[in-house]
Amino acid sequence: MNNHQADNPIILPHGNYQELLSYQKSEVIYDLTFRFCEKHFKKGDRTIDQMVQAARSGKQNIVEGSKASGTSKEMEIKLTNVARASLEELLEDYRDFLRVRDFAIWDKDSKEAQYVRKLGNKSHTTYETYREFVDTRPAEVIANISICLIHQANYLLDQQLKRLEKDFLKDGGLRERMTKARLQARDQQRLDERRKG
Repeated sequence: MNNHQADNPIILPHGNYQELLSYQKSEVIYDLTFRFCEKHFKKGDRTIDQMVQAARSGKQNIVEGSKASGTSKEMEIKLTNVARASLEELLEDYRDFLRVRDFAIWDKDSKEAQYVRKLGNKSHTTYETYREFVDTRPAEVIANISICLIHQANYLLDQQLKRLEKDFLKDGGLRERMTKARLQARDQQRLDERRKG
């Protein structure tokens, strides 16, 4: 591989999803949702599967998108969008849970919501950050904590999508990089032949 190829790799670095804040947040949401559903729904309630699947889809599509990004920016954008849609579906489930039970949904500027936001501002949050609240608070509070976390994850995914779209417009996808690399290799070959001749 010549220096030019090293500077302009065809397959870009990818797959480091654990470092994405959106992934970290969605992992917390999955862990919390799994426990919430086990504790606050009756066994056999179809809502359990739907909520756990939506939470899992949010997390797993970020992983898949990150892994696919080396060869397909289009696929990364598509899967990140699927993650965003899954979390939106889960958000609606938590709102429904609160609404049909006549529980309050926290205002985003309430002191409770601000407290949850502050908790999540650490550089690397995990489920442990929230465990004591989930273990000791009533369902109404836990559902509201989940709503706050989903809003945070959705905001992060929106930012991620904007950046991915910008990068795609600037650098193109794999096909463009391969074409560029082929043309550069051809030019280099011609240059080398001229030097020899």
